[in-house]
Amino acid sequence: MELCTGSGSPEEEEEEEEEAPWSRFSRWLECVCVVTFDLELGQALELVYPQDVKLTEKERSSICYLSFPDSYSGCLGDTQFSFRLRQSVGRRGGGREEEVYNRDAPPTLKTEVSHFFGFVYFRQVKDASVKRGYFQKSLVLLSRLPFPPLFQTLLQIVAPEFFEKLEPCLETVCNEIDQWPAPVPGLSLTLPLMGLVLQVRVPSRSDKPGGSPVRQSAAENLLRTPTVLPSIHELDLFRCFQSVLVHLQVLWELLLLGEPLVVMAPSPTVSSETVLALISMISPLRFCCDFRPYFTIHDSEFREYTTRTQAPPCVVLGVTNPFFIKTFQNWPHVLRLGETKMAGDLPKQVKVKKLSKLKALDTKPGIYTAFKSFLHKDKVLIKRLLKGIQRKRPSEVQSAILRRHLLELTQSFIIPLERYMASLMPLQRSVSPWKTPPQIRPFSQEDFLLSLDDTGPQLTSVLKGDWLGLYRKFFRSPNFDGWYRQRHREMTQKLESLHLEVLCDAGLVTWTKDKSEVETVDLILKLREKLNKARRQQLQLKDGVLDKLENFIETIVTSLSEELRRVLSTH
Repeated sequence: MELCTGSGSPEEEEEEEEEAPWSRFSRWLECVCVVTFDLELGQALELVYPQDVKLTEKERSSICYLSFPDSYSGCLGDTQFSFRLRQSVGRRGGGREEEVYNRDAPPTLKTEVSHFFGFVYFRQVKDASVKRGYFQKSLVLLSRLPFPPLFQTLLQIVAPEFFEKLEPCLETVCNEIDQWPAPVPGLSLTLPLMGLVLQVRVPSRSDKPGGSPVRQSAAENLLRTPTVLPSIHELDLFRCFQSVLVHLQVLWELLLLGEPLVVMAPSPTVSSETVLALISMISPLRFCCDFRPYFTIHDSEFREYTTRTQAPPCVVLGVTNPFFIKTFQNWPHVLRLGETKMAGDLPKQVKVKKLSKLKALDTKPGIYTAFKSFLHKDKVLIKRLLKGIQRKRPSEVQSAILRRHLLELTQSFIIPLERYMASLMPLQRSVSPWKTPPQIRPFSQEDFLLSLDDTGPQLTSVLKGDWLGLYRKFFRSPNFDGWYRQRHREMTQKLESLHLEVLCDAGLVTWTKDKSEVETVDLILKLREKLNKARRQQLQLKDGVLDKLENFIETIVTSLSEELRRVLSTH
């Protein structure tokens, strides 16, 4: 079937014939797994598809344990949730296509480098033909892409059919996914699946924050009526946070600062959705700490994360086993969730409690922490959301209000940092073709804090409080380190691009006329190195810059002696 993708460059079309088996499939998924319960073995990996995908024993074991709810959750029927597991050392990334995707994707939606996401559809139903009396099986999608709503929708379409027809159904689905276009940021795509057509849009880093609507093109109207996914990555924040609305400010600060946090939930569904919603609170800032939407005592990092000989690591863990209440008594922040209870028309709000109360196995819902927030609550937002519940405002509208508030709050915090960082960039006129590119000036925390009097968050946020204290603590967090490294890398690449562009216009052929062969060869080798680096890093350059420099190198090489040409041809 022909797909309307709105994509497909001539270069991509030429490469199509040479694509490796399952190369299109691997742009979206690493593999599909089926995990079943075996009376003798316990959880067992029944099937991995495509069959040539290599998973290490450690990865296979982790997938088995993470794909089943623990016995305390009491999940009967169908359950969906997600997990995140560490890849084994030495596993190769997705290559050039993944680099291009990451270059154009928003920071929060870049592919995972060292982890896989697992999206699970678990079924447990009574079955007299099975010894234990229950049919228990999970269908799992493994991917590096952080698109929970998309993959959970896929599972809702595929899993019920799979549990009826098993492996042949899976093979058909994988072959269909292997025909999908690549997830190119900024494009609307149509994805055929089991007689349906999903219409999605992959967000781009150039999108205006807070809005990237899916539009239907005229070409797409020729297909069957598509099922439009409004977003492939945004969660129902209101549903996730309805029992903690009055504590959103505390939670936002804990996530911004990369504080260790445990979410204790009644089920893997609530656990995984809450953890993913929490890390999205600081978007468009990327959450640079570890996070596990569903974590079990069988996890390979269990000892590492529960040791009492050192401070808890910067990680957000979602758990369902009550055993963890005792294990995490030394952690500074624990969010204990129960089933959402209503107080009249409103969801009952959990309370902030002392950590010393976190002892008994019947610990009540609440936020167990001694943390004092730096900023005051936004009471207007809380009232607006609570009034929305009374007026029966749809959950997606409540989520949009919540997402807009969190986006504006994070932007108010990050814009002064971006503005100060931009001031460290050398002036464009200081980039000379005859010198190495100038250095970015060092980031001075004290200079930045002094700049806040004139350009601080008070310009865009009504929230009062200790903004300076919040910034000082943020400087010590992995989130600041991740943000700074990314911005510094982007600025360095911008300087490299500017340097190549001024070299292109510098009249290098004329420059070499009165230079010795040694100086000319040195220039050629340096230029080749810069061109290779530019291609490797996918630098954004004006059209024709690389070609012009390549032509220059060829022109100069032909003017050299035969011996030197031979030497250069081997380098």
